[in-house]
Amino acid sequence: MPRLTWSQSVAAGAVYRPLDGWQYEYVPMGGIVKYLTDATAVGVVATITSGSDTLQERAPVSAGGTAGVLPSPLDVPLQEDEVAAGDRQKVQYENTTGGAITVNGSIEYIPA
Repeated sequence: MPRLTWSQSVAAGAVYRPLDGWQYEYVPMGGIVKYLTDATAVGVVATITSGSDTLQERAPVSAGGTAGVLPSPLDVPLQEDEVAAGDRQKVQYENTTGGAITVNGSIEYIPA
């Protein structure tokens, strides 16, 4: 099961897209993807898309995370989607504040 994790400081007003260039950005076959994401403070919004499905559209990211600590499905909402071959996976964070905020996350791709 391919998995990608990230913990990245996002500067004030900046955008961060952790899946750009990932080997499974375009999934090779059908299956399921699972996303977990949080931030160290309020003020980050995220858009999560999976193929033609928008799982989250520019919505606030759960705050209270710790830099470098991956989120758990016990603490943050799990985003899950069934995917088809060729579906593009995309996460875009936007820091809407005046200071840097760290975002933590992971994606797990489970081929069928």
